[in-house]
Amino acid sequence: MYDALIIGSGPAGMTAALYAGRSNLKVGIIEQGAPGGQMNNTSDIENYPGFEAISGPELSMKMYEPLEKFGVENIYGIVERVEDHGDFKRVLTSDEYYDAKTIILATGAKHRLVGVPGEEEFNSRGVSYCAVCDGAFFRGQDLLVVGGGDSAVEEAIYLTQFANKVTIVHRRDELRAQKILQDRAFANEKIDFIWDSVVQEIKGDDVKVRSVDIKNVKTKEVTNHEFGGVFVYVGLDPVSEMVTDLGITNETGWIITDKDMKTSLDGIYAIGDIRQKDLRQITTAVGDGAVAGQQVYKYITEHA
Repeated sequence: MYDALIIGSGPAGMTAALYAGRSNLKVGIIEQGAPGGQMNNTSDIENYPGFEAISGPELSMKMYEPLEKFGVENIYGIVERVEDHGDFKRVLTSDEYYDAKTIILATGAKHRLVGVPGEEEFNSRGVSYCAVCDGAFFRGQDLLVVGGGDSAVEEAIYLTQFANKVTIVHRRDELRAQKILQDRAFANEKIDFIWDSVVQEIKGDDVKVRSVDIKNVKTKEVTNHEFGGVFVYVGLDPVSEMVTDLGITNETGWIITDKDMKTSLDGIYAIGDIRQKDLRQITTAVGDGAVAGQQVYKYITEHA
């Protein structure tokens, strides 16, 4: 029986584990990949206090290293369901189950698909959702980045170190990214823009992506453009399938909490990008984790 089981080891989950572990609780953190979550897909982090710039994988390891010192148990598993049994909670993975007095959900969010023909067919054959992971495979090619927010612009800038040319396609006539990122993109000679347009189809052959049909949302004209790769950044969807039956999400799947990270179920908390919130950043995830780590200690001492 764990005092606290944390599902997800992004910045929120690792911070919660640190605070709970420092309180001398028996803590387990369940993850199906490398510690860090979405941070591992980020080349340069420039808005985390204490660092002018640091890579996502490096910051992930810096956050993860102290956890062993406080006895946090690292558990590998793909979580399929969370059950609320009142005095205890049960986490069921694909091949095991774990019981705990409290659960902290830190499952984050996943990249949203564009949802056009060819996207799934060419996934890992030219369609990617991670420039840091895959950018080096596209040296000297013309690449398309889909989206207009911070992630799209950041990754487009990152890709210019490998690509011949990077084109950003956006459904509006202006970007949504922070102005500092927009300025960098506009100043980069390797970046072009296609405005007021959406991807209609991704095309290729048996090997990889070769071209993309792009539709102008105002004129309805469809044009074909040659690209060797497509990088998609059109938003996030919550990873909350394992708690759908608990009634703690809103209609779109984001988990609702109060200021103490408590859900509507006693002993179950949610932190980081999985929460219904306005700002999804590493700094806000860390803040959520700190609050939840303290709250589970308070909950356990009150229910002792």
